Amino acid sequence: MKGLNYILGGVAVVALTGCANLNQLTETQSAGVDVEGVESAGCPGDTDLPNGLVGKLQPVEAPELLRSALGEPEKGKLCQGQVYQAKADTQITLYRAWNSTNPYSQMGKWWAAHSPEGKVAQYRADYEICYQWSPLDKLTRCTLAAGAKVVIGTGQSAKCSEYLTYPASEAKQVYIENASEVLSACSSYDASFSWKAEQ
Repeated sequence: MKGLNYILGGVAVVALTGCANLNQLTETQSAGVDVEGVESAGCPGDTDLPNGLVGKLQPVEAPELLRSALGEPEKGKLCQGQVYQAKADTQITLYRAWNSTNPYSQMGKWWAAHSPEGKVAQYRADYEICYQWSPLDKLTRCTLAAGAKVVIGTGQSAKCSEYLTYPASEAKQVYIENASEVLSACSSYDASFSWKAEQ
């Protein structure tokens, strides 16, 4: 899919990934240690709210939810994360790219706060989305319910094959454990090809 851009009605999304120590979780946790207690490299970036979500969510403590979002190096999920709760009277729009051959993946756990731009290959690298996980040929845009809890953090590294491993990334991802229950007013879009000359 190198050099291939998706035109998705001005919006597109990401699926998401992660790392950390599941035995030493606090309100905020980064992956100085992985889920099995083995030391690992530090996570890039931070767990601050991304632009567009500042003032719309507040940090809360939910260790079990955080634990679900964090993963080991080369296994995807989040490298570090912070649990947030959506405030009342706010409009929070989230996006998810998914696999049209599996309709159940539409309301999956990994979402994004912004529509991605640029090359699809770079998009996959930023959000650690292996080619075998999704062709990214559908997009769903939804509104998050007030009071919903999510985990926001940066992606863990993901080994897709012997020849391809995505490193941990600074890109912010949104983990929603019960997406079908806390998302509404959803719209879906089909991907379409757009080719650009190599630079």
